[in-house]
Amino acid sequence: MILWLWLCWGFSTSAGQPDSELMARYLEEKLMSDYSIMEQVARRVPRQAKFLQRLETRPRMSEFTVKSTIISRYAFTTVSCTMVNSGSEAREAVFEMQIPAAAFISNFTMSIGNKTYYGEVTGKEKKHSDEKEKHKKPPSPTNGRENGYETFKASVFIPRKMQARFLLHYEELLQRRLGKYEYMLSIRPQQLVGRLRVEVNILENSGIVSLEVPPLRNSKHKGNGKVEGDVSPPPSTVVGHTKTLAKITFNPSVVEQTRIARNGILGDFIIRYDVNRELSVGDVQILNGYFVHYFAPADLPPLPKNVVFVLDSSASMVGTKLKQTKEALFTILQDLRPEDHFNIIGFSNRIKVWQQDQLVPVTPNNIRDAKKYIHNMSPTGGTNINGALQTGAKLLNDYIAQNDIDARSVSLIIFLTDGRPTVGETQSSKILSNTKDAIRDKFCLFTIGIGNDVDHKLLERMALENCGMTRHFQEDEDAASHLKGFYDEIGTPLLSDIRVDYPDDNVEQVTQNFFPNYFNGSEIIIAGKLINHTSDNLHVEVTASNSKKYILLKTDVAIDIPSRNDIRGVPGLEDGKGNNNYIERAWSYLTIKELLKSRLKSDDNQEKDYLMEKAKSMALAYNFVTPFTVLKMREAGLHSEPPQEEFVSPSTDGIGTKLQSLQGHKVPPGIRRQQDKQRIKISKTSADGDPHFVIDFPSSKLSVCFNIDGEPGDILRLVSDHKESGVTVNGKLIGAPAPRNGHKKHRTYFSTITILSNKPERSYLEITPKRIILDDGERLLLSCDRSAVVRSSSLEVSVSANSNITVTIRNTISFVILIHHYKRPAPYQRNHLGFYISNSKGLSSDSHGLLGQFLNHEVKLLQESLNISHQQAGQNQTEALKPNPTNTLKVKGRLVPVVWKQRRIYNGQQEVDCWFAKNNADKLIDGTYKDYLASHPFDTGTNFGTINNL
Repeated sequence: MILWLWLCWGFSTSAGQPDSELMARYLEEKLMSDYSIMEQVARRVPRQAKFLQRLETRPRMSEFTVKSTIISRYAFTTVSCTMVNSGSEAREAVFEMQIPAAAFISNFTMSIGNKTYYGEVTGKEKKHSDEKEKHKKPPSPTNGRENGYETFKASVFIPRKMQARFLLHYEELLQRRLGKYEYMLSIRPQQLVGRLRVEVNILENSGIVSLEVPPLRNSKHKGNGKVEGDVSPPPSTVVGHTKTLAKITFNPSVVEQTRIARNGILGDFIIRYDVNRELSVGDVQILNGYFVHYFAPADLPPLPKNVVFVLDSSASMVGTKLKQTKEALFTILQDLRPEDHFNIIGFSNRIKVWQQDQLVPVTPNNIRDAKKYIHNMSPTGGTNINGALQTGAKLLNDYIAQNDIDARSVSLIIFLTDGRPTVGETQSSKILSNTKDAIRDKFCLFTIGIGNDVDHKLLERMALENCGMTRHFQEDEDAASHLKGFYDEIGTPLLSDIRVDYPDDNVEQVTQNFFPNYFNGSEIIIAGKLINHTSDNLHVEVTASNSKKYILLKTDVAIDIPSRNDIRGVPGLEDGKGNNNYIERAWSYLTIKELLKSRLKSDDNQEKDYLMEKAKSMALAYNFVTPFTVLKMREAGLHSEPPQEEFVSPSTDGIGTKLQSLQGHKVPPGIRRQQDKQRIKISKTSADGDPHFVIDFPSSKLSVCFNIDGEPGDILRLVSDHKESGVTVNGKLIGAPAPRNGHKKHRTYFSTITILSNKPERSYLEITPKRIILDDGERLLLSCDRSAVVRSSSLEVSVSANSNITVTIRNTISFVILIHHYKRPAPYQRNHLGFYISNSKGLSSDSHGLLGQFLNHEVKLLQESLNISHQQAGQNQTEALKPNPTNTLKVKGRLVPVVWKQRRIYNGQQEVDCWFAKNNADKLIDGTYKDYLASHPFDTGTNFGTINNL
């Protein structure tokens, strides 16, 4: 009963959104009707199955149910199993469940007849055992890991004509790999079950995308997730989801189970999905004094790689292992990018380097020769792990030191073996210290173990100490698929030196917040505790840096008001432990995992004991079974009824993003938020609206304005200085109907602004009201509704969400592009852009274009009615300057008749008094406006009438 209340309560609280509530109600009604039908079908056991059941001497499993709720990647899973002993004597029942190796068991309950036993997590004693309990078989996860699982096993004797019920709870934080989260359930009851049901509820406030349920997977086909042939969900699977909520059920009858596997080993039930994400600070969620931060930016260009493959070719690799390794490497080599560099080392008792003392570029010939080298590798000799790693590290270090490599590149070693060290240095401690000394934090080491003979701890620790990851595959599995899948996880680095910071006076006990690399398809997760309970916001800064580009993302996350109140007032928290706070449990999960990793890396016994005690203390506080805690069973009569578990739906409302550029090569220790607001300097020189042009002449203390009545589709040259400063700006017009009773046949607005710069290196921007494309050798897509800052050595682009884009070139040229959005546009209105020149110091005197030709010239007003100053006219005496043919400007030796006007620019925030030139700026501009039409958005002609295509 506790289980049903838990899941129903958690599901109903997610109904804060109307679509979630309707979908949940619909799915419940639909599944209840389906379930009654399936129950009847399940009772129709085939004759052959009935005969097998009669021969079965163990207790019969009458029910096997798995219920899971995933809230923002954190999964709570409950497994319920009922076994019936219909025999005439007591029989042993074994409850066995494979759970993910990364999961923590949080509770276990057994009911045998009328007796109930509850699990209690206690600290593990050092090599002491209770003699009185030696004859018992306490439930615990086994040490052996298979396919990323640990096996939980509990055995009891069920009296005759009675039943036993097992209830197992475990929790895990889903990891994002290859662009998706994967949730796996092992459905292996090892016999046909009368009532078998799986139910998974997913709630993601960011929005669920790419939800899929592939066919059941057994261990032989477990690899990179790709399944040949049928890709439809398992039979009887029902999938329903809305934008933020999903519900998946798997409810096979006995007939359907028999068709899958008569022995009851159905396989892995898998759910894959992802959430909406963009290039921003990420998803920060806060609840009752705890926060979790998910960072996984999209649409970033990949960084170049320098990679050395170190492959075991010892005698133990003979047969399938070496064959599959070769197959995987053939595919991996094809996936290397042209900007990558690589080398291959084969090792046994001898070390063989494919290309001595160098890494070679990715070319068709080099790929062909590398494949030949791999093909000719033959298994022989022992396993010199230390020598192979020393050779690989020296090769990569020398290459980095002696070559002018791309400063943005990421260097790494991928090491594969199937055995333990048998040649050269064989002590694990010496191999670890030698490897760390050789790498010196200059690159990362990724390790792969195949089979049961590898030293898992050695490979894991080598990877942890050198910022890498490790994977272990069984010998009988598809190693080629595994290797390719693992390479895909690390084959596309997008960012380096990622640091996430929070105010020191606001947070404490924050998990790891610096990461050497971010790989495409993965995710960075940080969690912590809030200590300033009076603050309304949590300030977050994410910095990613390398030698060419720096990105700084900033946000203020609203802290919900109820989180500052006494948590004992929240339903389900009367005990004060707050077990229903999924964010707090995610923080404890991450913290314990990091303590375990730190202990594994440590060589100091005192430090290891301290880390062990700290991890044990936290595990006991949150009831997690870890390597330092154990699950002991107690009779229910000795303990009070455990509190029922409930969930609180996540709250992510009120998140607003602010960003600021990073000046210099290092993150400054303190950054003032006031800098964000005054970042943009308003300029009068602009082209905005229909479009209305304004030219400011500071020395003459006057402004000139004009209109261009172009046609939809026209591309106007705004600034043309390609030959000197290398800068060109063009604007494309979009049309709209003219207002009624107007003098124009139609209106035109700027729909696209393109900015090109070829000094010191080529780059261009294409800006629309929705998105920005930046290409400086690497294509980057930014959304106009998300704030972001990107800076390279010569170009900076700063996006203020739904407001403006500031483009700065070599710190001497600045443009501001204003974004005009209409919530309810009239027929004559269109979303459009305005173009403003903020700083023109870097533009040459030969600059041209509709705006550029005036930047280094002055004008003179020859006659002024009533001899009134320009400033006075703008204040109180507007009648004195009515249109008059005697008002004349002298521009470049030409006389231009003008009239006085007032215009509002920059969204009406500034009023400009200007002298207006009629007839498409006739005589004001060089030539006619048609001379300023470009042939395409990237036309860099520097003078009207001249086309210079880029």
